[in-house]
This record gives sequence, structure tokens and C-alpha cells, in this order.
Amino acid sequence: MKSLGLTSRFRRIWRGLDRALRSAGEEIDKNVLGRLGRVRVVWKFLAVWLLAAGAVLAGLLTQFSGLRAYYQVLRPTPGGMYSEGMEGDFTTASPLYAVTDVDTSVSRLLFAGLLAYDNQNHLVADLADSWTHNADGSVYTVHLRPDLRWHDGLPLTADDVVFTYQTIQNPDARSPFLSSWQGVAVTALDGQTVQFKLPNPLSSFPYSLTNGIVPKHILGALNPPDLRSAAFNTSNPVGAGPFMWQSIGVSGVDETAEEQIVLAPFPHYWAGEPKLGSFSIHAYAGQQALLAAYRSKEITAVAGIDTVPKDIAQDKTSHVYTLPLTAGTYVFFKTTNPILKDVKVRQALVAGADRGAVIDSLGYMAIPVDEPLLKGQLGYDQKYAQAADQVAKARQLLDAAGWRMGTDGMRSRKGQPLTFVLAATDSTEYRTVAAALQKQWQALGVQVTVQTLPADAFQEALSRQSYDALLYGITIGADPDVFVYWDGSQSDAQLNFSNYTSTVADLALEAGRTRLDARLRAVKYRTFLNAWRQDAPALGLYQPRLLYISHVPVYGIGTGPVNADADRFNNVQNWMIHVGWETR
Repeated sequence: MKSLGLTSRFRRIWRGLDRALRSAGEEIDKNVLGRLGRVRVVWKFLAVWLLAAGAVLAGLLTQFSGLRAYYQVLRPTPGGMYSEGMEGDFTTASPLYAVTDVDTSVSRLLFAGLLAYDNQNHLVADLADSWTHNADGSVYTVHLRPDLRWHDGLPLTADDVVFTYQTIQNPDARSPFLSSWQGVAVTALDGQTVQFKLPNPLSSFPYSLTNGIVPKHILGALNPPDLRSAAFNTSNPVGAGPFMWQSIGVSGVDETAEEQIVLAPFPHYWAGEPKLGSFSIHAYAGQQALLAAYRSKEITAVAGIDTVPKDIAQDKTSHVYTLPLTAGTYVFFKTTNPILKDVKVRQALVAGADRGAVIDSLGYMAIPVDEPLLKGQLGYDQKYAQAADQVAKARQLLDAAGWRMGTDGMRSRKGQPLTFVLAATDSTEYRTVAAALQKQWQALGVQVTVQTLPADAFQEALSRQSYDALLYGITIGADPDVFVYWDGSQSDAQLNFSNYTSTVADLALEAGRTRLDARLRAVKYRTFLNAWRQDAPALGLYQPRLLYISHVPVYGIGTGPVNADADRFNNVQNWMIHVGWETR
């Protein structure tokens, strides 16, 4: 009986549990599953609302971006550490002695001259506020800007200017610029005014006032013979240029040697504090190390190379700047050479050269040079341009001079072969140009031996004039005074590379450089240009370029012609490498 009672109780519990489960199921069907349709409606509503809100937000952002162009603009901004690499050694920052590419670059950043060039290569005032000359151009007066300062904070005055030029004039100081300043009397009229009295009128004189000024209060106590080796030159030079000395570091040996010169912006530079946060020059012993540093982005930019490596040319992050130099690449024929002293031989070499083909071999666009003056320069006249690529005329000239073609395709006269050595510095560009000329002249029956020399050996050949012909570039500059390259009196000065002498040319050159009137000066130069074309002391080829490569856009760097590699810094105080949004 007891077991029947338990069974009956269990059944009642089960039935109650069953009713509870049924009731719970009905509630779930009613309140959860039954409302799922409504949830789907709600989610659809939310999705539509979110899409609409997103579209509105996107529209607002698009409108904001479009309107930003009206009240904001992307501009270069100040700041940033800039590093530039070059091949060579750093030996001095002093503008009294700097002549190599590395030295002149460092010197140009540290020191300022009385005059300078702007981005259009026009001569403008730098430390000077103005300059004037007397009626015939024999006396020039320069007025300094007020409140000029050296990097150490002391004032820069006319005494510093006089000290600089009188030091250059002192033979004991051994400045390489001595010859350019002989006979010039430099006097301080007052604390802000300097007068230059020349032995003869000279229209181009202001262009010689761009060299850096040095501080008398630091160097004035030194004996002139000690200036060349002074610690000032390499340990803590003080100038008045856009950047001031911070430090120098040296690492590596031999081909891995590297010198790093770090400069800081000068806050009191007269043209305003430079925009870059710092500027450093890295000098490498070899070009391979220089390019390796660029590829690894150890440096920002590269200067001083003559060709763009293929991998860098294909690198879309690199920016290549090409600035034409106011210089001319020529073949100088040494007119005292037994073979090249014959004017018909020189004329034949000019006529038989294909200038266009030479330029095509360069791999970049270059401006042809066909006179001792550059195209567009004061005095240039197309009527006196050298005619080249005239092979038939060249052969006639050689025949008339008695040089007969042999069965081997080479010319000779009385058993003497028509041959000479063409010397050039050992660079990719000059090797290419020399090879092109060698081939062209060989077609005339002239045997030319190309001799490429390392930089030191080449300079030695220049100083000794130990060459037959010379493939070389000369700086002409913004002014057409080419007296030092072509006047007969300059043969011993080692810049008249052809040893060219002509009474007619000399008189015309000297007359042209003493005339202040531009039109009269151009008239005087015509006689010189005609004599130069007839005498053919050289073959004009092309204007070389300054090649500059950077990982970043350099805002402010010039794109017009420059007179020398260091002139890339004409506007360096305004260089910028960063950009940002600014309100109009």
C-alpha cells in the first residue's frame, strides 16, 4: 500500500511539471519567438538609419575637405635636419683658402660676402646694402647693411672687409686668390663704408665681391704665414653666413673615411634665420661610399656626381635637380704644340667634330657652346659661332696643310704621324666625351690618344701645362669677362690653357672689360669673337650641369643657371623639406 502511495504522488508531480513546461513553452512562443519578426523590423530600421548617418557624415567630410582648399593650403614649413653628402676631403672652411668642392660648400654656408647671386643668377647685395662706382669704373664704393653680426655676436664692420681683402693681397698669407686682387687699394671710409680703387677701369669688378668676409677680431692677431694652418679654419670658424659651426666628426679610414660637419641656423642672419633646423655636410673618401650612404638614407641628398646611377634614377622617392652651369666644356688645343700650332689643323679638328653627337652621348640635355661666350650672355653673337660637323671641309684643310691619308687610314706628313694626346680628368662624363671625339677625329685620319687622369694628377698636368690638348670645363660666370682664359698676357698665369696669343684678340678683350656701357662693350667683343673663331684655339662643346639628388623635395632650391657648384646655396636660408596645412 505504501508503494502505491509513492507512485501516485510521483505521477502528480510529473503532471505538475508537465503543465509548467507547457506553460513556459507557450510563454516563449508568445513573448520571444512571436516577436522575432518585430526584431527583424527593428534591425532593418537601425541599418537604414546607420547608412543614412554614414552618408551624411561622408558628405560632411567631403564638403569639409573641399572647403579646406578655400581656407587652408598645403605649404612648406620650417624645421627638419638636412644632410648632404659629397666626395672629397674637408681641409678648410676659410673663404681665404677654400677651393675644393667640399671646402667651398662648407665655407659658403658659414660665411657671407658683400654681394651674392639670387635664384635667377643676378648679382644682388648680401652684407652690402648698396654699391656705386665712379664715371669710368675705376673706383667702387660699398655701403654695409646696418647692425650686421658675426656668429659670436660681435658687430661686423668695414674694418673686417678691409682686413679680408688686404689679407688676400698679402703674399705671406698664400691665398690662391692673390692674383685677382693685385693693385686694388681697399680703404674703410667709415665704419659702414669701404672703397675699392682699381689700377684700371673694370666693368666686371662687382662680380669679384662675392667671396666670404672673415672676422678681424679673431684672425687679426695672427701672423699672415700662420693663417693657412690656423685652428679657426677647421675647429671653430666664425662667419656671418646663414649657418654657424656646431661640430665636426671623423670616422673610418682610407676608402671608408667620412667627415661630418654639423651646422646650426644663425638666428641673427641679416636675411632671416634659416628655415632648416640643422644642416650637415658629409664628406666621403670615395663615390661608392657616398652613394651607399644615400641608398641607405644615411644622408638626405647627394651633390657633386656627374651621372645618376640607374637604380637611383628608377627610384620614385628620389628627386633629381639639374641646374645649368654658366661654364663651358671645351677642348683646349695647346697652340705651342708642334702639331697643334698649325691653325689649319686646329680648324680641321673643329670642323670635323660633331658637337650634337657629343651632347647626345651625355644622357642629359645640355646647352651647346660654340663661342668663348655663352648663349644669352652679353656680347654673344651667333654670327661668330664655330661651325662644326663639316667633315668634308675638315679633310680639305688637312690636305691643304700637307697631311696625307695613308693606307692604314691615318694621316702623316714627311713621315710624321698626325697624332696628339687628349688629357681629361677621370670621370664617367669626360670618358664618354673623349671617346666620342676620338672616334670622330679618327674618321679624319687623326690618331688621338685619350689620357684620363685622377684628380690630383690632372691638376698637376694643368699646373705644368704638360698636355697636347685638354678636355676641361671653365667657369665663365654671369659676366662675360673671359680675359684670364684667352688674353696672351695670361699664358703664364696657367688659365690660358691654349697658350693663345693674338694682338687683335687681346686689344678687343681689354677694350671690352673697361667699358661700363653694355652696348659698347658688346661691340668691342665682336672683334675678339671673330679672331677666336678664325684662330680656333679651342673647340666649344657644351655647358655642363650641376646635378643634385635628394630623397625629399627641397622647397626653395633654385632651378636656374648657377656659376659654381656652391651656388646651389644661393637661397639656402629659405630651403624647407617639410609640408603642412596652413590657414589662408
